[in-house]
Amino acid sequence: MSVVSSGSRRVLVIGSGFGGLALAIRLQAAGAQVTILEKRPKIGGRAYQLVDRGYVFDMGPSLITAPYILDSVFRAAGRRLTDYLELIPLDPYYRVYFHDGTHLDYVGDSERMKAQMRAFHPGDADRLDAFLEAVRPIFQAVIGDRLGSKPFDTLSTMLGFVPRAVRLKAHRPVTSVVNRYFEDFRHRFIYSFHPLFIGGHPFHTPAIYLMIPYLEREGGVWFTKGGMYSLVEALGRLFRELGGTILTEAEVTRIRVQGGKAVGVEVGGEFLPADAVVSNADVGHTYRDLVDPAYRRRWTDKKLRKIHFTMSCFLLYLGVRRQYPQLQHHTLILAERYRGLLDDIFFRKVLPEDFSMYLHVPTRTDPAMAPPGGESMYVLVPVANNLSGIHWPTTQKVFADRVLSFLEAWGLEGLRESLEVLHLFTPDDFARELNATHGNAFAIEPRLLQTAWFRPHNRSEDVANLYLVGAGTHPGAGVPGVFLSAETTYGVMAQDLGLPPPWDADRPGRVDLAAEGSVPLHPPQLEAQGVL
Repeated sequence: MSVVSSGSRRVLVIGSGFGGLALAIRLQAAGAQVTILEKRPKIGGRAYQLVDRGYVFDMGPSLITAPYILDSVFRAAGRRLTDYLELIPLDPYYRVYFHDGTHLDYVGDSERMKAQMRAFHPGDADRLDAFLEAVRPIFQAVIGDRLGSKPFDTLSTMLGFVPRAVRLKAHRPVTSVVNRYFEDFRHRFIYSFHPLFIGGHPFHTPAIYLMIPYLEREGGVWFTKGGMYSLVEALGRLFRELGGTILTEAEVTRIRVQGGKAVGVEVGGEFLPADAVVSNADVGHTYRDLVDPAYRRRWTDKKLRKIHFTMSCFLLYLGVRRQYPQLQHHTLILAERYRGLLDDIFFRKVLPEDFSMYLHVPTRTDPAMAPPGGESMYVLVPVANNLSGIHWPTTQKVFADRVLSFLEAWGLEGLRESLEVLHLFTPDDFARELNATHGNAFAIEPRLLQTAWFRPHNRSEDVANLYLVGAGTHPGAGVPGVFLSAETTYGVMAQDLGLPPPWDADRPGRVDLAAEGSVPLHPPQLEAQGVL
C-alpha cells in the first residue's frame, strides 16, 4: 500500500462519511496531498448504499437541507454543486400520521401550515409566526453568524457565547420553548421532533437546535436524483478530480503518536506517515481504540465512559412490488406516547411494546430507485443503544415481524406478500460496520453539556496534528452539521499547517448569510445569486 506524496502537506483522513469527504476536498483544493482511508468496500460511512434486485436504498441520511452549505465545499474547489447533482425539492417535507388517525403535511410555507393547524387549534395557528420569530435569532446565530462553522475550542469562546445563549433561551429544552406557543399535541410534536434526527431527546436537547426547523423553512428540504448516495459519489468524484487518493478496505488500527504529535497511522500492519491525521470515525472509537491511553490526558477511558452516546436505530430495508400512495417521500407514523416512549429508549433502555417510526420512500420522488411499479423504502424505528443489553441476534427477526405486522394493520395491505427484498440493520451493525460506540446511530447525544465547547474539539485536545470531523465534534450530527464541521476543522488545520485561510465571504461566489441581512436567502434567491 502506498500513499501519493509530494512537497505539500500530507494528510490522512480516517473514514469517508460526509464530513471526511467534505474536509478532504477542502484540504486537497488548498494544496495538501490527502488520502482517505475507508474500512468498508465503498465510501460513504453512514450514508452508505444498498442495491438488491433493482431496489436502491440509501442506508442513512435521506434529505438535504441548506444546499448552499454543501455548495460551499464545491465552491472551495472552484466547482458548483449543480454541476454534479440534480437537486429535487420535496413538498411536503414530511407527512406525520398521529395515533388518532389524523395527519399533518409539514411544509415550509407558514400560511399552508396555519391552514392545517387551524383545523386542530386555531390559537396555535395564530401563534406560529411568533414562534418562528422567536427561533429566528437562534438560526441567525448558528448559520447567519456562522457559529456552526467556528471552533469552540477555548473556554473564553464558550463563555463569550453564554450570555447570548441565555438571552435567546437557547439553553432551555426544545419542548419547553415549543410548548409555550402550542397547545395541541400535534403541533407540539411537529415543531419539537427535529432533535431526533440528530440523536437528541427533545425534552432534554437545548433549544439551540430549534434552528433546524427554521433552516428547513428558509432553505427547503431537498433530495438528489439517484438517491443520497449520489451526493457521496459526487464528493468522491470531485476529490479524485483534485488529485486525492481513496483507499477502501483499509481499516486504520492505530494512530501513531511520537513526541505528543500524530505522525501517521497503521493499516494492516503497515505504517503510513503523515503531517496530520483527521478522524471522521466515531469519536469514542477514535480515542479509545486508535490512540494509546498514554497520550490521552483529557479523553481518558474514564472520561469516554461518561459520554452520553445517542440512541440507535432498527432499520428495515424493504423492496416491495407494489406502491402505497398514502406514504410521502418522508412519513412519520407515531404512537400515542411521546415523552414516555422516548424515556424508554434514552433512559430506561428497554424495547417498548409500542413504537414510532420514520419511513423513507424515495420512489415517491425518483421511481427509478425501484423496479417499475415497486417501492423502495426503509423503515426506521428508534431503539436504545447497546447499553440496553438487548440481544439482537435473537431479537431482530421477532422485532422485524412486529414492525411488519404493525404496518399491515396500519394500512399497508399485502406488505408481506409483496416483499421481494428485506434487509435488517440493528445496533449491532452500527457497532460492527461503523465502529460506533455502543452501536449509536448519531454519535454524541446533543445535551446541553455535550454542546459546543463541551463536545470533543475539532482540534484534538490531547494529540497535536490530530483533528476530528463529523457528527462527534462541533457543531454536531445531521448533514448540514457534518458539512459545517468540515469547514470548522479546515479552519484550525489551516492555522496549524500553514494552508490558505478558509474559503469564505471574501472570495467570489460565496453567499455570506450574515451580510445578506437577518433573514437568509430562499432557494429562488439563492439561484438568482448563482449559488444554486
